[in-house]
Amino acid sequence: MTIKGKSEQNFSFSSQLSDMKVVKRDGRLVEFNAQKIYSALVKAKEHIQGELSPLDHERISRVVEQVNSEINYRFKQNIKIYEIQNIVEHMLLENHEYELAQEYINYRTQRDFKRSQATDINFSIDQLMDKEQTVVNENANKDSDVFNTQRDLTAGIVGKSIGLKMLPSHVANAHQKGDIHYHDLDYQPYAPMTNCCLIDFKGMLNDGFKIGNAEVESPKSIQTATAQISQIIANVASSQYGGCSADRLDETLAPFAKLNYQKHLDEAKIWIDDQIRQEEFAKQKTKKDIFDAMQSLEYEINTLFTSNGQTPFTSVGFGLGTDWFAREIQQAILENRIRGLGSEHRTAIFPKLIFSIKRGTNLNSEDPNYDIKQLALECATKRMYPDILNYDKIIELTGSFKVPMGCRSFLQGWKNEQGKEVNVGRMNLGVVTVNLPRIAMQANGDMNKFWQIFSERLSIAKDALVYRVDRCKQATPANAPILYMYGAFGKRLGRDDSVDELFKNKRATVSLGYIGLYETAAAFYGNDWEDNEEAKNFTLAIVKELKNNTDQWGDEYGYHFSVYSTPSESLTDRFCRLDTEKFGTVDNVTDKEYYTNSFHYDVRKNPTPFEKLNFEKDYPKYCSGGFIHYCEYPVLQQNPKALEAVWDYSYDRVGYLGTNTPIDHCYECGFEGDFKATERGFECPQCGNHDPKTCDVVKRTCGYLGNPQARPMVHGRHKEISSRVKHMKND
Repeated sequence: MTIKGKSEQNFSFSSQLSDMKVVKRDGRLVEFNAQKIYSALVKAKEHIQGELSPLDHERISRVVEQVNSEINYRFKQNIKIYEIQNIVEHMLLENHEYELAQEYINYRTQRDFKRSQATDINFSIDQLMDKEQTVVNENANKDSDVFNTQRDLTAGIVGKSIGLKMLPSHVANAHQKGDIHYHDLDYQPYAPMTNCCLIDFKGMLNDGFKIGNAEVESPKSIQTATAQISQIIANVASSQYGGCSADRLDETLAPFAKLNYQKHLDEAKIWIDDQIRQEEFAKQKTKKDIFDAMQSLEYEINTLFTSNGQTPFTSVGFGLGTDWFAREIQQAILENRIRGLGSEHRTAIFPKLIFSIKRGTNLNSEDPNYDIKQLALECATKRMYPDILNYDKIIELTGSFKVPMGCRSFLQGWKNEQGKEVNVGRMNLGVVTVNLPRIAMQANGDMNKFWQIFSERLSIAKDALVYRVDRCKQATPANAPILYMYGAFGKRLGRDDSVDELFKNKRATVSLGYIGLYETAAAFYGNDWEDNEEAKNFTLAIVKELKNNTDQWGDEYGYHFSVYSTPSESLTDRFCRLDTEKFGTVDNVTDKEYYTNSFHYDVRKNPTPFEKLNFEKDYPKYCSGGFIHYCEYPVLQQNPKALEAVWDYSYDRVGYLGTNTPIDHCYECGFEGDFKATERGFECPQCGNHDPKTCDVVKRTCGYLGNPQARPMVHGRHKEISSRVKHMKND
C-alpha cells in the first residue's frame, strides 16, 4: 500500500500497558495501543510540514514513550479517552512541540465538532438549504428541487439526528466515523419501518384488499388489475423505505387477461358465426387490452410520487409464462419499453425490468418462448433493461427462484409450517455495511491485524443488525395496514397481532453489506491483483467469513442474516471521502475518489465480458442475500447477437446479469450513443448540449438506472461512472 505524502512507521514502544483498558466515548473498553497515539501525531506533523524525516519520527516516538510512562504511573486499570488526550497535549508542551500541540488540539476539536454536528438538526438543515451536494444528491431518484422531496429531506435530517441518539452508542460512533454504515438512517430506527419486499400481488388481486377507506374487490379485467397494482405500489412504497418487486408478473396477470378474452369472445358470438373468426376477434381485442394495460402501468409508475418524494423503486419480473396470455403480457412489457415514454420516446427509468431465462422455456432456438428472448435482447440494446435472471443458477445460489426485492436483495428459499415454499409476501429488515478498505488501510500490510480488526467490526455490525430487527418488531400492524393487514406481506395480521409473526423463523432477512473488495486487495497486493491467486483467495476468504458469521447469527436469533453486496449509490462516495480524510491519498484505494461496489472487477480495466464473468462468478454463493453482475458494452443496437452470446455464456455461471450500453440521446443534434462525462455532468459529444430538457442521459447508477442530468448523483458515483471501461469493442 502506497500512501502519497505519508511517512508513518511502526515503532515498538517499551511499555504497551497490556493490562490497561481505554474507555471509549461510547462506553466500550478496548486495549490500550500506543501506536494509535504515534499515528495521530505523525498525521498532525505531516499536516504542518509534509513528509517527515527520521529525526521527526524519533522525536514523536520519544513523546509517545513519555505518554506511556505517565499513564503507567497515574493509572492502574482503566483510562478514559479524554484523559489520554490531555496527557498527550501536556507532554507535547513539555517537549516544546508547540506547533504540533496546537495542530493536535485543533484536530481533536474538529473531531468533536463533527460528532456534534451529526446530531445537530439546525446544522444539517442549513446544509440542505445551501444545497450541499452530499445531502441533496444522496439519492439519484429524488428530485431535490420539488417541495415534497425537500420536505422529505428535511424530515430525514430530523430522523437521522434522532436515530443516531437512539442507536447503541458504539454503533452510532462506528457509523459516524465510517467504520460501518447504518443504511437509511433518515427512516430507521426513528420509525420501525422495514426495507424492501416482494409484494404478494397474486393474493391481493385475487382476495381483494383495502387502501384508505376503500375496499377493493378482485379485478374483472387486466386494465383494472394493472391499475390496482400501481395503487398498491404507491401505498407500499410510502410505508417502507426500500424497493418493491412484482414476481412473475406475466403469470400473475394472465388470469385477468383471460377474463378480457372471455368477455370479447362472448361479444363475438353475438355478431360472428364462425368459431375461428370469433376466437381471432377475441384474441385481437385482448391483445390490444394487454398492450394498453401494460402501457398504463408503465406510465403510472413513472408518474407516481410517494410520500417520501420519489418515484417508487419498482422491479418487475417476468418471462416464464408459456400460455398465450402470459406471452402477450411479456411482449407488451418489452414493446412498451422499446417505444419509450412521451412524444420524445424517452427511456423509462422505472419499473426495472427483469427477464427470466430458463432452459427449455426461452434459452435456445427450439424453446417455445425463444422469440420473446429475442425481443428482450432488442429491448436491452435500446433501453438497457431488461436485466436477466438465469433460472437454474438462481435456484442453486438462493434455494428457490424469485426476482430480487428492489434491485438486488434476494430472499433465500423458505417453507412455511405446512411445508409450502413461500417467496412473495416476504421482506428485508435493513442493511448495515462494513467498510472493508478502511480495515485494510488500518492493518497497514499486517494480515493478522486485518483479521483482528475485521472481527471487531463484525461484532459492531452484528449489534447494529440485531438492533434493526428489534426496532422493526416494535411496529404494530396499524402502522402500515397495507403491509401487515391487507396482504402486501402475504399473511394478513389483525390490528393487535405481533408483526414478528412475519419476521421470525427466518421468514424475513436482515443484511450485512460490504463494499470495496477490489480496494481491500489492492491495499495488500497492488493494483493488478485480479490475476494473483493468493489475492483472490484473500477476497474470497473475506466473503466466506462474512457468511460464516451471518449463518451463526441466524441460528442464534432466528432471523435470516444474509450477506449483501451493497449497491453503494452514495456510500461509494461517503466511505472514500471519510477515508481520504483519515489516511490521505492512497494509490488504487482512495485516489480514485470512489470505492468499487462489492465484488466487482475494477471498472477502469477492460477484460472481455467472458473474463469478467469468470472472475466474478465465485463470489455470489457467499453473498446470496444480494448480488448482481454487469458488463459494459459499446452501442449494441445493430448487434444484439453479441449480447445474446454473453447472456448464453452467463447461464450456467452467474445468476443475475445487467446490461450497460450507451443509449443517451440529444434532441438538439440527433446524436445517439454515449454522452461525455464532465465535471458538471454529461454532455453531448457532438454539440455539447447538457440541458436535461433537450437530452436524455441514462446511466446505470447502481442496481437501478438513473438520469444524472435531471437528478444529479454524488461526486463519487459520478467519478465511478466516468471511469467505466467497455468490456467489448465494436469491430
